[in-house]
Amino acid sequence: MIKTHLNDFQSISLNDMDNVKLMNRVDTKFVFNENKLAELLSSLKKHYDILDINNQRVHSYKSLYYDTIDHKFFHHHHNGRVNRNKVRFREYVGSGLSFLEIKTKNNKGKTNKNRIKVESITDVLSASDKEYIDSVIGKELELESKQWVCFDRFTLVDKDAKERLTIDTNIVFNNTTQNGSFENIVIAELKQGRLNNASKFKRLAKNMYISPSNLSKYCLSTISLKPDIKQNIFKEKLLLLNKLKQQ
Repeated sequence: MIKTHLNDFQSISLNDMDNVKLMNRVDTKFVFNENKLAELLSSLKKHYDILDINNQRVHSYKSLYYDTIDHKFFHHHHNGRVNRNKVRFREYVGSGLSFLEIKTKNNKGKTNKNRIKVESITDVLSASDKEYIDSVIGKELELESKQWVCFDRFTLVDKDAKERLTIDTNIVFNNTTQNGSFENIVIAELKQGRLNNASKFKRLAKNMYISPSNLSKYCLSTISLKPDIKQNIFKEKLLLLNKLKQQ
């Protein structure tokens, strides 16, 4: 069913997306049950193209997240710190490309992503990996691998505005001892050069009662895999997630 809807979109190539790389951007996340996805896509196809790589419109991603021993990055997000970081390896499975990525969010709500290409994902950082991370973050940190988060994604590009929309499904996660999933949950992320509330997706989402929600796959999977970690600030988001699962 979803594949049929995706085939209705006009395609765009990776090279055509150069003007919407948006490595420095404003991100807005939305979460909803997958039972709304078909209706949403039916409305979006008039306004957005879909990324097609080697005749594939749905692409698999594997991410290995790093944090300090005491989960400093997680706690910064939990505590609402405006300047915070996220460190991960990410493999773009279909293309065979892997990157070490560092996302930095500043006090103006902007997200900046820095990355370098790597040969493969490793669960121990090399000296050059550490040097790169420290240079981007601006201080030395002792980081260790925490968990994998894997999902399928398709990417939509606004036909007129400088805007990308990624839609993630089939989200699963695991560490060395446990695993879990966000069953029936879709996480959409709108990426804009600057905040634009006139976005066609935002208008359609509002009409379908899909509201913005600052959900982090890393933070939510951390809570699921480590239920004893401090999480009271995320209580409302967890209640929303559980409600959506049951729709």
